[in-house]
Amino acid sequence: MGTAKPTPHYHGHRDRLRARFAEKGAESLADYELLELYLFRSILRRDVKPIAKDLIAKFGSFAEVIAAPIERLTEVKGISEKIALDLKILRAAATKLGQESILGRPVLSSWSALLDYCRSAMQFESTEHFRVLFLDRKNRLIADEVLGQGTVDRAPVYPREILKRALVHESTAIILAHNHPSGDPTPSQSDIDMTKEIVQACRPIRVTVHDHLIIGRDNIASFKTLGLM
Repeated sequence: MGTAKPTPHYHGHRDRLRARFAEKGAESLADYELLELYLFRSILRRDVKPIAKDLIAKFGSFAEVIAAPIERLTEVKGISEKIALDLKILRAAATKLGQESILGRPVLSSWSALLDYCRSAMQFESTEHFRVLFLDRKNRLIADEVLGQGTVDRAPVYPREILKRALVHESTAIILAHNHPSGDPTPSQSDIDMTKEIVQACRPIRVTVHDHLIIGRDNIASFKTLGLM
């Protein structure tokens, strides 16, 4: 009759962490502990605390971990492509939740939620992404599309493509948004020139450009607030 194998030490830790989350919520957990909770489902038979701590050490925060590219995630010992994909699914779900919190709502009266969504969707991208938020006559968000992806300092976007998509959506107003992977949201001269070009192109079809948001690592620059439009 064989001797029963002892229960791995991390099982009790997992139960305690789950209990703390259930009782006190995510605010009671450090970033690496919240990451542990998620990794429990992907890594069943291993202590995931060292892996979670390595991920946070490499990328900086929970949000930066799930935003990191798969090829960089797999550089961390213990993270396979499958586990990296699980983390990307979590990022996609979080972005989707943020989008649905503003979809169909008047964005000008839900500005804080809009900024939170743009930040969560774009702040940790390693290359520039240019997205356009299309609004109806009541300034409700009806579509959100990435119309340009580029390098670390440029995302090509064409006014004619923005006009085309505005007509498809029967949109009467838009909000422009793009990220600066450098982390500094200060508008460049090319950002200013491009915005003027888009505003001018939209006038003949009576589409209003409400704002252009530049998403940095910690802050967001608004062309409207800065008096640039």
